[in-house]
Amino acid sequence: MGKQPFMLQFMLLILASVGLVTRGLCQNGPDDVSAVYIVTLKQAPPAHLYSDELRKNNGRSKNNPSTRFRNISRSDSHYSSYIARVHDSLLRKALRGGKYLKLYSYHYLINGFAVLVTTEQADKLSRRNEVANVVLDFSVRTDTTHTPQFLGLPQGAWPIEGGYDSAGEGIVIGFIDTGIDPTHPSFSDDLDGNTYPVPRHFSGICEVTWDFPSGSCNRKLVGARHFAASAITRGIFNSTQDYASPFDGDGHGTHTASIASGNHGIPVVVAGHQFGNASGMAPRSHIAVYKALYKSFGGFAADVVAAIDQAAQDGVDIISLSITPNRRPPGVATFFNPIDMALLSAVKAGIFVVQAAGNTGPAPRSISSFSPWIFTVGAAAHDRVYSNSITMGNNITISGAGLAPRTDRDYTMISATHALCNDTTATDDMYVGECQDASILNQDLVVGNLLICSYSVRFVLGVSTIKQALQTAKNLGAAGVVFCMDPFVIGFQLNPTPMDIPGIIIPSPDDSKVLIRYYNSSLVRDTSTKQIIKFGAVARISGGLTADYSYSAPKVMYYSARGPDPEDSSLDDADVLKPNLVAPGNSIWGAWSSLGTDSVEFQGENFAMMSGTSMAAPHVAGLAALIKKKFPSFSPAAIASALSTTASLHDKNGGPIMAQRAYSNPDMNQSPATPFDMGSGFVNATAALDPGLIFYSSCDDYISFLCGINGSAPVVLNYTGLSCANPTLTGADINLPSITIAKLNQTRMVNRTVTNIGVNEMFSVGWSAPYGVNMKVMPSRFFIAAGDKQVLTVFLNATTNNSVASYGRIGFFGDKGHVVNIPLSVVVKTYYNVSN
Repeated sequence: MGKQPFMLQFMLLILASVGLVTRGLCQNGPDDVSAVYIVTLKQAPPAHLYSDELRKNNGRSKNNPSTRFRNISRSDSHYSSYIARVHDSLLRKALRGGKYLKLYSYHYLINGFAVLVTTEQADKLSRRNEVANVVLDFSVRTDTTHTPQFLGLPQGAWPIEGGYDSAGEGIVIGFIDTGIDPTHPSFSDDLDGNTYPVPRHFSGICEVTWDFPSGSCNRKLVGARHFAASAITRGIFNSTQDYASPFDGDGHGTHTASIASGNHGIPVVVAGHQFGNASGMAPRSHIAVYKALYKSFGGFAADVVAAIDQAAQDGVDIISLSITPNRRPPGVATFFNPIDMALLSAVKAGIFVVQAAGNTGPAPRSISSFSPWIFTVGAAAHDRVYSNSITMGNNITISGAGLAPRTDRDYTMISATHALCNDTTATDDMYVGECQDASILNQDLVVGNLLICSYSVRFVLGVSTIKQALQTAKNLGAAGVVFCMDPFVIGFQLNPTPMDIPGIIIPSPDDSKVLIRYYNSSLVRDTSTKQIIKFGAVARISGGLTADYSYSAPKVMYYSARGPDPEDSSLDDADVLKPNLVAPGNSIWGAWSSLGTDSVEFQGENFAMMSGTSMAAPHVAGLAALIKKKFPSFSPAAIASALSTTASLHDKNGGPIMAQRAYSNPDMNQSPATPFDMGSGFVNATAALDPGLIFYSSCDDYISFLCGINGSAPVVLNYTGLSCANPTLTGADINLPSITIAKLNQTRMVNRTVTNIGVNEMFSVGWSAPYGVNMKVMPSRFFIAAGDKQVLTVFLNATTNNSVASYGRIGFFGDKGHVVNIPLSVVVKTYYNVSN
């Protein structure tokens, strides 16, 4: 479920909002409805306790501080059992005599549990002194052969790491997704004979089931588990389709894991055609899979939190989430939801967290990844495009899609509705034109010709398929297939679709009308009976197997979710930039599960081409592994800073990165991208390995930020066990590699602190001010020695009243070649006191 077609995505959102509360195991009466709730206790979770203890000891440890306290908590199985017993005891006391079902005890990142109870029982739990928070479980959804070259990895980042055969080695990436197909060669550990060990800091296990047998894991795929308790209690889990194991019955999880971490040089063969060799961004990194999403229903927060909690306990270095909530979290702020709070603890444990921005763009405030401690990635196109076209006998050429071979000459075209058998008419079935049933078509008419089929909304919904239409054409001996888009399918964007015979899909209803007009005008009919006596329209298909690299890229895709970041369900703007940056997410080749059905056109294939922010996030997860290997002591904030401040601001031709602004004809509706479209810019893998200056922020800063949100103190205490203290921070005051101010009331001063991780260097500071704002940065020039810090002060003064967002940038230019950029965004500007 990378990029869902808009119409289908809209339907899925409606369906996903139904059934969040179900009648379950504990219903006793007509009004006694059971549901899954996530309950957190007031005592701080172990991740916070161990981290704070380590800090008190000044981080002294024999090993890397970022993993030391995780090892302590993981090895303490008695503590985990103790926590579970505390949870059980509380439930027995609070719900004395009542029926309930505890699904999970969360041992590490949050101190709490998921439980199936009635609304009355949930109310009883919320009134207990030990209980901090009770939240109704909510649903979530899932949101390469060329991208390593486009990102410059073979010439840049990989040689810095010692080559592709060591890039990312020793780093474990945890994927919260739909599982994995362990048989895929992208996840083998013996392709080149150069064996490598499982990282010592990782302690995860490999679940063994009939469809995920012993031996599925190896030195590459080092751990695999699945989490489905919340889904099972709702009665929607189908074990035959969803697999009660880490095995991927969807395809999405296999695809995302291969993008980040897939082996180098794996041949991509689809529909019998060769499309180059695939590689992950960090081909030597290790994979740990935590399956919490399923093909038939998506997933639920209770299962996702359990997966995140386990990944952190196991010792992953990076967590990649190509998932987002189905709805904006309710309450005092979007940041206070169980998933984001668990991820806050993960960040405190030293784990870098990457999340897809969501596929709900291009509308403002459509972002689905909210918190400043999460690195949010939007989707951009890269420069490889598979172009297909059809040239008709009237010399008109129409562009289309389809990974298909070409025709060797012109062929006569015949519409499926004109090739019906004598005992079948178009009025018998309005869908006969979709070519789903060869038995109703006259083979004598179709053989050796191009068969025209209708592409309707039934293809979008998966009721009809390209694969079945191709089979129909082959059964009838057609020379190829032409799919014309139904005029009711509006704003639908096609991925290139594999075809094993010549074919093309015309994605534009208007272009489809052009072809149909030519076809109809070329028909020769009997003057008396009006029967067709000759099909005069001819055409040739150019084929779509050869990639075209001449397109301008990157550009932000229309579906990629946009900022500004909504602070709450009322869509008040937060002082936090989202997305953080964009990465390749459109038309991405990746490994595919042998039983994957997420994209029916790639069913049974080893690779699939998918689009979405789901594909962009693992690109960054893999690149983060390269950074983590080079800088083992880097905190999550440091990795985020390195990626952000070095991001590219221009496309490959030197022009501005563009952003698509409409579903329909997106390339005709685009303009230069703003920080709310692309964050800091397009990821630059090689530059991120030598960032020069770093903007550090800590978990304490994030908590101080949360404490600054009105009415949040009790919620912060609930999730972290920490009391709020003054002063607090606004989002603009966190030491992030960006500055976002939702409301600039006349003047504002913001500080940023940079740390030099490079060489002694002299930096000059330049800036461009947002429209309607005067600004100044002090100092405008500074020398900074390796390892030293420098505080910079940014002065902002509104010069006009304006509620339209405007943007600027601050650049740091070092005499040793380092260039550091941070974006500046101001939404509302107030020049004077309106009341006066």
